[in-house]
Amino acid sequence: MRKRRDERGGTSMPALAVLVLLGVVAVVGILGNKKHETVDLTTLTASTTSTTITTAPLDAEPFAGTTGLVVHPRAEAALYSSPDADAFGKIGPTQFGPTWLPVVEQTDGWVRVLLPSKPNRSTGWLQDDGLDRATSPYLIRVHTSSRTLELFENNKSLGTWKAGVGATKTPTPPGRTFLLGSIIDHKRSASPIVLPLGAHSPTLDTFGGGPGTVAIHGWPNPRVFGAAISAGCVRVPKTALAHLQKVPLGTLVLIDSK
Repeated sequence: MRKRRDERGGTSMPALAVLVLLGVVAVVGILGNKKHETVDLTTLTASTTSTTITTAPLDAEPFAGTTGLVVHPRAEAALYSSPDADAFGKIGPTQFGPTWLPVVEQTDGWVRVLLPSKPNRSTGWLQDDGLDRATSPYLIRVHTSSRTLELFENNKSLGTWKAGVGATKTPTPPGRTFLLGSIIDHKRSASPIVLPLGAHSPTLDTFGGGPGTVAIHGWPNPRVFGAAISAGCVRVPKTALAHLQKVPLGTLVLIDSK
């Protein structure tokens, strides 16, 4: 009789052991599943081109490429210094249009992205639920020594152009950044088309009425192309700008001293 009761689901020792084991697994899952904790976003500083978040971790590989993966937060989302850390900031879904950020690292349930806030090379981890994903086949390279800009699509060159870059006292900041926005403002006589980047002047807190955001844009005087003359922005000819306008937001921009 005892054997039959055990086989039909009686309280045998193996069954109790399974229940205890399942309970331990459940507790571990709850304690380790930090991604579902509620974060008070109102207490966090938003990562924007106008803000500084000194606690943001810096990019450890500032001259590396990426897979081209870019993400867009569908709503305001918390930023973390690592997947098991507390939130240090937040990122919104819009900035110069929709916010698309390049992914520089991934782990299960999380992505690490470049941020638009100061200091340069700031990064943050995002929970990957609540994100739209896309892939940019483009890469923009800026070389400050040769003063050129290159554009690639699927590793194929679409063109190389002479570019005006930052002067010695107001250099174009090196490292990897990204195309943050695309603006057309016909009130700007020097360049109605402006492509803000997620990078900032290392020496100026503000210029042009903005927070020192570095951008790619045109210029009416062609003599600036190939010169170190700007306040940090990258000035390019109309032909280059026409190609760059087709590049999706979030596309990686690599700035080096070549």
